[in-house]
Amino acid sequence: MTGRIVVAGASMAGLRAAEQLRAAGWSGAITLIGDEPHMPYNRPPLSKEVLAGKAPFESLAFRPRASVADAEWRLGTKVVASRLAERIVELDDGEALSYDGLVVATGMRPRRLRCPGPLAGRHTVRTLADAQGLRDELTRPGVRVVVVGAGFIGCEVAATAVGLGVREVTVVDPLPLPMVGPLGELLGRTLLERHEQRGVRFALGTGVAGFEGEDRVTGVVLDDGSVLPADVVVESVGSLANTEWLDGNGLDLSDGVLTDQQLRVGGRPDVVAVGDVARFPNARYDGVPRRVEHWCIPTDTAKHAAKVLVAHLTGAEAEPAPFAPLPAFWSDQHDFRLQSFGAPLLGLGDVRVLDGHPEGDVLVGYHAGGRLVGVVALGGPAAVSGAARHRAELLKQPALTA
Repeated sequence: MTGRIVVAGASMAGLRAAEQLRAAGWSGAITLIGDEPHMPYNRPPLSKEVLAGKAPFESLAFRPRASVADAEWRLGTKVVASRLAERIVELDDGEALSYDGLVVATGMRPRRLRCPGPLAGRHTVRTLADAQGLRDELTRPGVRVVVVGAGFIGCEVAATAVGLGVREVTVVDPLPLPMVGPLGELLGRTLLERHEQRGVRFALGTGVAGFEGEDRVTGVVLDDGSVLPADVVVESVGSLANTEWLDGNGLDLSDGVLTDQQLRVGGRPDVVAVGDVARFPNARYDGVPRRVEHWCIPTDTAKHAAKVLVAHLTGAEAEPAPFAPLPAFWSDQHDFRLQSFGAPLLGLGDVRVLDGHPEGDVLVGYHAGGRLVGVVALGGPAAVSGAARHRAELLKQPALTA
């Protein structure tokens, strides 16, 4: 088998794509291009174990399968443009690289606040360098930290900072409760209480208007004009898809890369997308294309997209069933874990406690049209096991559109 598949993106999604291309029968060349200097590593520990100083980089690095030992890695290199009709990607070193098949795996980058004020002292958490730089700041004596954003990363960083003994940790968010968007009011209120009990402060229902300080941030100005003293600010206000290199190809890049139910991009059988950057319709639910930023998605999308791409390149006629993953995520905060299976976001209008109580271990079910579409556990190992027991039930559910 001859030819080359280029994988644009050399993080977890890119690695899994390369491995799954081999598993699907591709024996030709594979070239992975990534802008970080590191081989792929596990990102979830960055806001927890790495920030807490409990995990060295060596423990994060993925061990590639032997099947991709012959893959070419172009690290510290960025894809800056593409001409899909000509099957060419352009690199930041000026090289134009041709391909037979292309995997879009360029992922996300942190969104930054566009507010007046100094930049020094403001951090995001996406890369190993980010986490290492933030840890150096959090371990300074008497530091005061403001976390902007009460989502997954924001709450994890706040919990880690409290665990490190940081003097003051305050979380700011325009929404009324932490993580209320993906989880709803019941668990949002429970999370607020648990974080407050462990020393995290909150300024909710307000946004950030600017930052005080000359050379370095000294305070966070809220919408009402009040100021939170801050030596360190962590911006956790969402992500932006790394899709600029795909401009000019007539694609829908309004929120990541739009794909069809087979993860093909722009109707092109030679281009697929995997990982966080892919906005795909999930045949298990309502068919509305969505991006899913969960740890399992790089592997799930890579397995499906690799089969589709290799089938096209080898002339196989068989096409797999439409992509229909069961999303799953977890989040460790303080001494408890959030564990989810399914799509809670689709069932926020009908949330029920299935087991336990919000004050302790609790299992919550999310329903749409009377059927269970997602479960979230909050608490210790028993609660997590309770969520896992519903996984088989969720897998058996018919599609919402059926």
